[in-house]
Amino acid sequence: MRIALAVEYDGSGFRGWQKQPGGGTVQDALQEALQEFAGTPLGVVCAGRTDAGVHALGQVVHFDTALDRPMFSWVRGINTFLPPAIAVRWAQAVSDDFHARFSAYARRYRYLLINRAHRSGLGHGRVGWYHQPLDLPAMQEAAGLLLGERDFSAFRAAECQANSPIKTMHRADIRRSGELIVFDFEASAFLHHMVRNLVGSLLHVGKGKRPPEWIAELLALGDRRLAAPTFAAAGLYLAAVSYPPHFDLPSVDETPFLAGGPGL
Repeated sequence: MRIALAVEYDGSGFRGWQKQPGGGTVQDALQEALQEFAGTPLGVVCAGRTDAGVHALGQVVHFDTALDRPMFSWVRGINTFLPPAIAVRWAQAVSDDFHARFSAYARRYRYLLINRAHRSGLGHGRVGWYHQPLDLPAMQEAAGLLLGERDFSAFRAAECQANSPIKTMHRADIRRSGELIVFDFEASAFLHHMVRNLVGSLLHVGKGKRPPEWIAELLALGDRRLAAPTFAAAGLYLAAVSYPPHFDLPSVDETPFLAGGPGL
């Protein structure tokens, strides 16, 4: 039997998703909880690896097991053994052709940024921060240049292992809610550090250091050295992963977590 899980986590205290020697990753914690509940080691495959300090609302994983238990039992049982910063949101049996990574046709990331003179105490580890005023219309214009099939080499980390830098950006929206600026990106897939690199360069536009068309120049030149530095991990969330309808996976309600609020 193949089972898919949706997992949310606060990545602040973890070394990222990917299992590493010495432990301390989200995958380590999830697999340890699965073993405690199932009584046997179970390996998981995820939709997208997240870096240290990056969070998730809708990370999707799958694993294979011979155990036949109700889906609610998997949710409650695994959560019993997980640390407080990680929780399974749903479990569902899927067909053998389902693959958490390769069956996905889109992924959506959200970056939350506090834009005010002083940093956030309550939002520590959960939001990014920039202290000077930002030109929202200029950033929105620049973000529009990211749409479509593009070579994102200028926003790719040197250690990225993706076969190709060419991805299709379906959505690149920026909006403000009081002191909170919300960046939404949806693409066929993302390169290592791609969202944080995009946010860093869009902030250069918002600060007035570069005009909006600079983003198009970066895409055309494909040189990571010309773009802005990688921005902080704290405000980044893997919000959702999209799969073909025939898999009939539950959706994840992100509103209570990512809507923002005056406390941030």
